[in-house]
Amino acid sequence: MSNKVFVGTVVLPDRIIEHGWVLASGGLIRHVGEGPPPAGERHGGAGMLVLPGVIDAQVHSRSQKDQEDFIWSTRSAAAGGVTTIVDMPYDDGDLICTAEQLTRKAEEAAAQARVDFALYATIDPVEGSTRIDELVEAGAAAFKFSTFGTHPQRFPRIAPHLMHDCFAAIARHGLMAGVHNEDDETVRAMTERVRASGETGYAAHGKARPPISEALATAQVYEIGASTGCAAHIVHCSIGRGYELAAAYRAQGHTATIEACIHYLMLDEDDVARLVGLAKVNPPLRTVREREALWRHLAVGNITVVSTDHVSWSLDRKSDPDMLANASGMPGLEALLPLLMKGLDERGLPFSHAARLLAHNPAGLFRLGGAKGAIAVGTDADILLMSRSPYRYDPAASGNNVVGWSPYAGMEMPWRVDAAYLRGELISADGKVVAEPGTGRFQRPGRRAA
Repeated sequence: MSNKVFVGTVVLPDRIIEHGWVLASGGLIRHVGEGPPPAGERHGGAGMLVLPGVIDAQVHSRSQKDQEDFIWSTRSAAAGGVTTIVDMPYDDGDLICTAEQLTRKAEEAAAQARVDFALYATIDPVEGSTRIDELVEAGAAAFKFSTFGTHPQRFPRIAPHLMHDCFAAIARHGLMAGVHNEDDETVRAMTERVRASGETGYAAHGKARPPISEALATAQVYEIGASTGCAAHIVHCSIGRGYELAAAYRAQGHTATIEACIHYLMLDEDDVARLVGLAKVNPPLRTVREREALWRHLAVGNITVVSTDHVSWSLDRKSDPDMLANASGMPGLEALLPLLMKGLDERGLPFSHAARLLAHNPAGLFRLGGAKGAIAVGTDADILLMSRSPYRYDPAASGNNVVGWSPYAGMEMPWRVDAAYLRGELISADGKVVAEPGTGRFQRPGRRAA
């Protein structure tokens, strides 16, 4: 086995090694050190950052049939330094709620994926919690539910009593339950109020889904988690109050985690006015004040993970003049890490936040720790090299995305992903993806490195 040595400023979740190096061989990290590096094939150098490969905790590769799929989502991921994605169970025409469906999805994804992947599962509300055991056996990394019903079959609402049953069943396996947090009754009532007013412009969406709809749903989820002993996770939160609730439940001894999508940290209502349908997402983008509140929560450790909630809708699904008629969601895999580094850089926050929020914590959330998410002896050698090389993001020019639009188009990124390695093998360099479909592997919770 030949040695590869990654040299530079090694960024860890709790500290930074200024003159560090990482020795890898056989796909695993063998040693992490400081000072003169050992012999081996050398990568990186002075002025480079060495970071753990990113785990994106929330990806929708199949939300639109015949659109993106893993062939494109994992290409975007590889280009942006994302070495593992966790894919959501709400596929167009296929709710991933049986072991057979999850197994089939894992096999199909493995043939396409350029990076590693784990899978969320969910339930059919008619069947309730009856298939949770079989889905765990099939390799589900976590379970996803919603307090709001987008569609009765594709993205159904799970009522509180049924969610309680599911949480209790999941708790027996030690896995996490993640929930889309918008109160169904509040959103429906406010949506009708907005429609009755005749408003259809960019502001209509935010008015239809006010902050209180998030807070109510978030409290419900954590209370069900407290009642059942299940690890309760909020998959996206746009308001500071949500992070306060999470911190309060943790202080009471409960496992209450919470996720900040990168768009809530980088965009706000002014961007909705500029981008209109391209910036529509659920929950909606909020005020500058709320955005900055999230950064304060990030700085003090109240955010568990940062993700994309990536979905690449075709442009016709995002350009309706009636804001409420547009699809919700936006692509972000290629830009996730550069965006977070930009925000940290501009606020003078330690880059250790990136290692913690994009690697270490997601690995723990999905029970992938020990194999993924760390620059540590025995873990997979999923390693990134970054340099301070400012550039303007152009999603169409990169060639790594199934769509050419992005809400981040034109943003200047101060830090560039120079190279990404999966199990020690190069998957992208200078924005060019070299990993072939089939490179990625299905990651089951609890797997230890070989």
